[in-house]
Amino acid sequence: MIATIARKEFTELLRDGRFRWSAAIVLALLGVAIGAGASHQRGLVAQQHAAQAAEQARWYGQGEKNPHSAAHYGLYAFKPRLAPAFLDPGVEPYTGVATWIEAHKQNEMLFRPAEDATLAQRFGDLTVALVFQVMLPLVIVLLAFNAFAGERERGTLRSLLALGLRPRDLVLGKALGLAATLALIVGPALVLGSVALVLTGPAAGAARFIPLAGIYLLYLGVFLLLALAVSARAGTPRLALAILLGFWALNSLVAPRLLAAVASRMHPLPDPIIARARMKAELGDPHGAPAQLQEAIAALLRQHGVTRPEDLPINVRGLQLQLGEEHGYAIYDRYYGELFDRMAAQNRVLQGGAAVFPLLGVQALSAALAGTDLAQHRDFIRASEAHRRVIQKRMNDEILRRPLKPGEVHLAGPELWAQVPPFAYTPPGTGAVLAENAPSLALLTAWFALAAWFALRSTAALRPV
Repeated sequence: MIATIARKEFTELLRDGRFRWSAAIVLALLGVAIGAGASHQRGLVAQQHAAQAAEQARWYGQGEKNPHSAAHYGLYAFKPRLAPAFLDPGVEPYTGVATWIEAHKQNEMLFRPAEDATLAQRFGDLTVALVFQVMLPLVIVLLAFNAFAGERERGTLRSLLALGLRPRDLVLGKALGLAATLALIVGPALVLGSVALVLTGPAAGAARFIPLAGIYLLYLGVFLLLALAVSARAGTPRLALAILLGFWALNSLVAPRLLAAVASRMHPLPDPIIARARMKAELGDPHGAPAQLQEAIAALLRQHGVTRPEDLPINVRGLQLQLGEEHGYAIYDRYYGELFDRMAAQNRVLQGGAAVFPLLGVQALSAALAGTDLAQHRDFIRASEAHRRVIQKRMNDEILRRPLKPGEVHLAGPELWAQVPPFAYTPPGTGAVLAENAPSLALLTAWFALAAWFALRSTAALRPV
């Protein structure tokens, strides 16, 4: 009986002009989004690989110079792009994709696409995530709003129930029929996405597509079950459509902006100009001697039994530079730590809103699995800063170990530059990403369970008269 109802629902929807038009529009949007995203991904990955290799070659081939000059010579570190990133760009258009590594400074990320976006682009790019998060739920609403309300209005619902058909079988059959119809849209999109993945070339994180697909199926299932429940409860198709469109608009259009504004008010970010000025004042002269330098020199003098720094078997300049770097490390860690902690607090407000609006949960999970969320941006910054500190320590150690005579110039060459390992960033694993976003996953699962309960409860209340 369930299969019969599903086939009947599937056949009717195929004949419905609403489905044909909506499927054509959504498939066209998905095709454009996948094609544009894959093309951008392929070009960006190739450019990043080439640029990172060129930067590393430039570092190794910089020629003879003072180690501290080499530390200032610097190089770029590029954030690797994961395979699912072409589906959901997340925060990357606003945070950048590379950072400049040099002595004394922890620089901010560079190359933000949003800075070059046109006015029209700032309203939002067409992405696969946008289609799945906003457009497909609207299609579900338009297809399912009269699943029961239309039957009631035509008088066929009473006949079906009078025949002894169980409401549970009815809702399961209609849900399967609707799901099969939606598969005609989602299926081709999956094929296109697979082709795009192959064409973009090898990229890390391909295994993340599996949980990502599961999360979107959960999200679409929430709308499908809610639509059936409202259609069963509403007295007329018009009322069911009004209720479902209202929820869709609140979930897709109002909630993200409203919760973002609330999060900004609850956890405001520091003024960047004032914060940078304070940080610069606290850093002081990066080449100057921090307070602990004199204590360190005094301890070395006692250790080696000499009275002058010039008699030490080390170059005090290297010690001075390293202590200055470590002085800056503490300040940068505190400044950027406070900044990212406030951003993380804003994100928690948004993710908490998933208890009321499921879109907020799926947005967090989608960007996380695509590798484009704030947490993985912060993790890349941590890794690039750790690499910067490795370079500074190696250069300062080289200066430290070689005391100079008056007028002597310290030059190092390729043998020293080769001691610095190439920058390599390993993104967090899928399990770690899901654990980080466990609250959003739990809320989305709860939404699905609640929608299923509501659908079964609403249809159980149906009576033949």
